Amino acid sequence: MAILKSRVNINDANSKSNREEMLALLKELEKNLEKSRFQGKDKHINRARARNKLLARERIEWLLDQDSPFLELLPLAGLETKGSFGAGGTSVSGIGLVQGKLCAINSNVGTRKGGSIDYPTMAKSLRMNEIALENKLPTINLVESGGANLPDQDKIFNHGGKSFKDITNRSKEGLTTISIVFGNATAGGAYVPGMSDFAIFQKQSAKVFLAGPPLVKMATNEVSTDEELGGAEMHSKVSGVSDYLAEDEYDAIRIARDIMRFVKTPNPHLTPSDFEAPLYSAEEILSVVPANITQPFDIRELLIRIVDGSDFSEFKKEYGNTLVTGWAHIHGYPIGIIGNNGVIFSESANKGAQFIQLCNKNNIPILFIQNTTGYMVGKAYEEGGIIKNGAKLINAVSNSEVPHVTLMVGNSYGAGNYGMNGRSYNPRFLFTYPNAKIGVMGSKQLAGVMEIIQKAAAKKAGIEYDEANGEMLRNMLIMEAESKATAWYSTTQLWDDGVIDPRETRNYMAFVMTIIYNQPIKGTEGYGVWRH
Repeated sequence: MAILKSRVNINDANSKSNREEMLALLKELEKNLEKSRFQGKDKHINRARARNKLLARERIEWLLDQDSPFLELLPLAGLETKGSFGAGGTSVSGIGLVQGKLCAINSNVGTRKGGSIDYPTMAKSLRMNEIALENKLPTINLVESGGANLPDQDKIFNHGGKSFKDITNRSKEGLTTISIVFGNATAGGAYVPGMSDFAIFQKQSAKVFLAGPPLVKMATNEVSTDEELGGAEMHSKVSGVSDYLAEDEYDAIRIARDIMRFVKTPNPHLTPSDFEAPLYSAEEILSVVPANITQPFDIRELLIRIVDGSDFSEFKKEYGNTLVTGWAHIHGYPIGIIGNNGVIFSESANKGAQFIQLCNKNNIPILFIQNTTGYMVGKAYEEGGIIKNGAKLINAVSNSEVPHVTLMVGNSYGAGNYGMNGRSYNPRFLFTYPNAKIGVMGSKQLAGVMEIIQKAAAKKAGIEYDEANGEMLRNMLIMEAESKATAWYSTTQLWDDGVIDPRETRNYMAFVMTIIYNQPIKGTEGYGVWRH
């Protein structure tokens, strides 16, 4: 056993102050999440109720097994996107259990903008498709959508085509898609049920057609009703687009659950039942992880509050100590962990690359915990080969084939984001703390670099540098960089799969481990060339 002991006094003034700062950030998180739970104006919800319709989140509740957890993903997509439909778009997406089987679930919010698809909603759908394919999950779509939001059609068009392709690619891989249509599924949206393995249409409510009655009248001069053109009974009895005709919403959900009894899924890894809780309370995370990311902290203080029994078997502890590597268990599942203790030196990069190789040889997934300003710079470090050693770590991350999960808990700057498996390196899941910052470099460093360049340009041109104007530009750059480095901006752009309460880290990681271990894990047999 390698049980670690905390070295932090969570009752001292600094810890208490930090806790208050983190709680303030969590209030902002809850405020933003509340925006994502908005399901439409009262008049639209009341109209749905009058028609005996369930809301998007209620449909998910009825679909899931009793007491199933639901890992909601991408709830703040589009949060700060100008002209979008707001946080979360017009869909609720996540992973839960249906008939004891892990399923990716997407539910259109038909009471919000008629369920029309804006760009963030489409991007969210594509990310869910990636998650379903990588983790070998069947998908259940709860459909009620007016199709593409026309002002966004230029951005959505090609992505919409890819979303249909994704359904067929998953089917080819043996991953089932079930679509339940509760209302409109028009134009391109008609291909969602049309390309699914199973399609369930609700009687007198489902309306599925490539063009509605007005467009058909204009194009062909043919007059028809919604029901005649694309109603549930026509598609169930005549066209064959529908496989099941449901009496109402509850019947439709019942049919989907019945289908899931027979759907083939990977043989799941048995969930371990014999594991110990951490020795330290999750509440303490708010005291030990700084809200102010300029303050350093030992990443081990976080690890011992999320891993089983606070038991962490550290690898190469005395070498490259700005990178912490080792093995642990979360809810009984083996996991390799790579965490930053600041800037990445050559030794740290070499150590990380070796550790990734070992995890691949032993088929152990890796959790990357990011808190780094990047790779070390300077003459001595360039001479020491920081480029080749940093590249070695990036090479190892890029070609590793065991599942990766990334958690951003502080700084995430420059190529350090790449070496620590940022979004562009396709982690299975990526979550962010509300204090985290991401960018090419810190805002003050960015502004300082630009000031040096501007002064050099003025000198070269033989003109006097305007200090007052330079200071104004410097402050503008800092404000702009700060606004685009926040967790709220990154989650808006889908650079993560969700901003989470640090106290929930262990719960998120436990669910993610269950998903990852839902299929066999196999590491790579080799790597590309790297410099020594």
